[in-house]
Amino acid sequence: MPPPNLERRAQLADAAIALLASAGAHGVTHRAVDQLAGLPAGTASNYFRSREALLIAAASRVGELHYADMETVADAPGTTAERAQRLIAQSLWLAATTYRPRYLAIFELRLESLRRPALAAALAELQERSVAATRLHHRVHELRIPPSAAETMVGLYGGALFTLVTAPPGAVTEAAADELATAIVRGSL
Repeated sequence: MPPPNLERRAQLADAAIALLASAGAHGVTHRAVDQLAGLPAGTASNYFRSREALLIAAASRVGELHYADMETVADAPGTTAERAQRLIAQSLWLAATTYRPRYLAIFELRLESLRRPALAAALAELQERSVAATRLHHRVHELRIPPSAAETMVGLYGGALFTLVTAPPGAVTEAAADELATAIVRGSL
């Protein structure tokens, strides 16, 4: 058996993310993913045997992209609270503007997970990984934030992200991201 084509899997997952953002969970079919990805019919079903597997792959891909983004966020000078606020504000701004479709996709998946236990389990695992990644990010950037605050920060970040991502695209401002980031840091610390 040949090794899995990871680039092709990512291409299919990216197409599923785009469909989730534009058409919702019901718009994600193997055929629609193949078409959007510009691949031959049947490709998505060869990689993901069920629609649920395709949705789980999309969730995993959003997590992978989010963690990669966390690694590229620039460190900022200042106190722990100021630095954390700047990092979170930058992340929220990018998520709500540049990467908006991937986070719309996650919110669609969250709703769909209410009816799909395997998807719910995958999203719960993604949440746990997000808390662990946040703790690691705090250590790497030497933010003196107690590890116990990470779960609260991730929860508050998710709520702020929902507020920004579901707002009309033109209504999202850097000032709004800054205000929400400040509230997250204050609420967590």
